[in-house]
Amino acid sequence: MRILIIRTSAMGDVALTTPVLRGMLDRYPETEIILLTRPQFWAYFTSYERIQLFLADFRKRHKGISGLYRLYRDIQKQGTVDYVIDLHDVLRSKILRTFFRLNGVPYVKIDKGRDEKKAIIKGMSREPLKHTVERYADAMREAGFNIALPPGPWIKPGEESLRSISGMMDQTGEINIGIAPFAKHRLKMWPVENMISLMRNISEYYRVRFWLFGGKDEHAKLNAIHDAIRNSENLAGRLNLGEEIAFMSVLDVMISMDSSNMHMSALAGTNVISLWGATDPVTGFGAWGQPDEYAVKIPFSRLGCRPCTVFGKGTCRRKDHACMIWLTPQIVFQQITDSGLFDRIMIAKNNNSLRITKSPG
Repeated sequence: MRILIIRTSAMGDVALTTPVLRGMLDRYPETEIILLTRPQFWAYFTSYERIQLFLADFRKRHKGISGLYRLYRDIQKQGTVDYVIDLHDVLRSKILRTFFRLNGVPYVKIDKGRDEKKAIIKGMSREPLKHTVERYADAMREAGFNIALPPGPWIKPGEESLRSISGMMDQTGEINIGIAPFAKHRLKMWPVENMISLMRNISEYYRVRFWLFGGKDEHAKLNAIHDAIRNSENLAGRLNLGEEIAFMSVLDVMISMDSSNMHMSALAGTNVISLWGATDPVTGFGAWGQPDEYAVKIPFSRLGCRPCTVFGKGTCRRKDHACMIWLTPQIVFQQITDSGLFDRIMIAKNNNSLRITKSPG
């Protein structure tokens, strides 16, 4: 059987397909998989030799209704598609799967749980929803593929990318911590001065090296953090996506907002401390495979207006961004300390010199 799986955006959501793709490959070795996505996400799938990537060009060749029909024809030229699994369920994917349906190809689509998510945003419920990965897996099962979700890591860097970043960090003498302080939407971002304070707190008690992650357009803002924290290095604009994934895979910890950096690091097998403001893992977009205590946020009991958005869009109803302002560096540091994560890393490194004589707390 030959199946087409559709997920073309956003960056973190495409990354979250990797656990179900791994489960599909493990359970159904004879099934051929075509994954329709965008060219910029190629690096997520370098270790998936049995997946055929079809990289759409929505800006030119596959733009608009006529472009989507051209995309349908282009996919058909690669071989017969027996089933379509739509993990996106947006207008573009609806039109594309309709072309296949009119040719007799069955499909299933993801259940995004929109009503359940609206109930959480309206404050009518605080029950954790299914994770997006589980929703992807449910769509696979509805199509008749009884997959299990395998243990990670789910995104494995390519050998060339690993060679490119080799030698950049000391793997034995210090704790290597990634810092990804930005996100697509302002409601998901912590004040930069708070991140700088947290980094200083950590540096007081542990021998660490910080690695700053962000896009090329964030290089100047990350330089401000680099200037304030001497034991940091700005990686913005220096690595391609494959090299970023390789670097994340050898970090000890990533500290991130609710962003694609959070998802990529978790899927690459790295410990992720995630900071949450207007969004919340309860809606099903948390860092996959990470303990609950690694997600730091103001409790619902203290701030009942959060979460006020699923994806981070919009403006603060209170006008003061309390969900992030109230999340002080001391609160974040204390939760990291209470989790015991850094101490476990030190033990694993078998190097008692990492710990400075002071005890946190």
